[in-house]
Amino acid sequence: MRGARPHRDDVLIAAGGLAVGLLLWSLGLYTTGPKDQRPLSAPWLVPVPLAVMAALELVRRSRPRFALAAGTVAVVLDTLTRGNLATVILYADLVYAAVVYGPPATARRLPVFMGMLSIALTVGYLAWYRDAPALLAGLVTALVTFVPAISGAVVRNHREAADAARLRAEQTALLAEMDRVQAVAAERARMARELHDVVAGHLSAIAIHATAALSLDDERTTREAMGVVRENSVAGLAEMRRLIGLLRDGGEPAEPSAVPTLAGLEALVRQAGVNGAAGGLVFALEGGPVAGVRLPAPVELAAYRIVQESLTNALKHAVPGAVTVSLTASGRALEVRVDSPCGERPGPRAPGSGAGLIGMRERVALLDGVFEAGPVAGDGAGASKVWRVRAELPVAEEDGEPAA
Repeated sequence: MRGARPHRDDVLIAAGGLAVGLLLWSLGLYTTGPKDQRPLSAPWLVPVPLAVMAALELVRRSRPRFALAAGTVAVVLDTLTRGNLATVILYADLVYAAVVYGPPATARRLPVFMGMLSIALTVGYLAWYRDAPALLAGLVTALVTFVPAISGAVVRNHREAADAARLRAEQTALLAEMDRVQAVAAERARMARELHDVVAGHLSAIAIHATAALSLDDERTTREAMGVVRENSVAGLAEMRRLIGLLRDGGEPAEPSAVPTLAGLEALVRQAGVNGAAGGLVFALEGGPVAGVRLPAPVELAAYRIVQESLTNALKHAVPGAVTVSLTASGRALEVRVDSPCGERPGPRAPGSGAGLIGMRERVALLDGVFEAGPVAGDGAGASKVWRVRAELPVAEEDGEPAA
């Protein structure tokens, strides 16, 4: 938005033009010869259009169309006097300013209008005077009207192109910052899921067996519980060291660690059986890894983590009974299902926060899959309700073809 106060450059142009015009007037230098008699040939009338034109320079940015219209009247008045070169030059600047600072419609139409006006006046001069100097008068008219308009159009186009480029650069920077923020948030969410999935199971087993060891006055049971506690503590520390190594920026490069795959499900279920034996839980793997099928690494990792988190939740919340893990590859999807008995648990129970379900749901959503978790009726005769975790992980047709 343009301010009400004149721009500093406009003030300098107005003051400079007025000073030069008055100097020319004081020296008796006019644009007409001494024998050229104009309707307003009195010398004292020459500074009047000059002063008007200098005043209009102060509003050449804030009110360019008004300045041009009033300046046109002033320059016509100047042609009726003996004329001042500074007045004509100031009018040319008003034409330039009208194109640069005026509305887009004015910027488009004014150069065309000034060009047609120059041609029309040149033809009129030739028809009236019928000699070569008429062409010179037409050239002067074009220099005062058409040339400033074309120059203003060029400057305005360059400014608009620069503004558009700056706007694109700002939008690109904004999009890059949004992408960076989203990438950081996604990476933090991924790290949170990994940390929860690899450590929560060990800590839950530690909490359950430590509670059992403290509540049961039996040396053999206590030793078995403390053995499980030690085993999970060592495994949890190893997982923590692995994660810290992945997050460390400096220092020696850590040894590469293998990404969990479905081939490790048997060991995972077997470890869950050891951890859940004290609570009367029996774990079984049905189907196992999908033999002969090449699965994408993200699908294998998501399936492994879903089973891992489901087993952890079973250790914390399931009542004594059988926990079954099954994997089925059908069509273009890998189905992962974990069923665990649910109900009132008599023994110690580790607290839960719900972060595990959130993490599983996020993993499935990243692969555009389907995730379900909740109680359902048992499959066997006389079976009570079970807590079922079911996930369908899409597998692209080219990725799910049989391995060579």
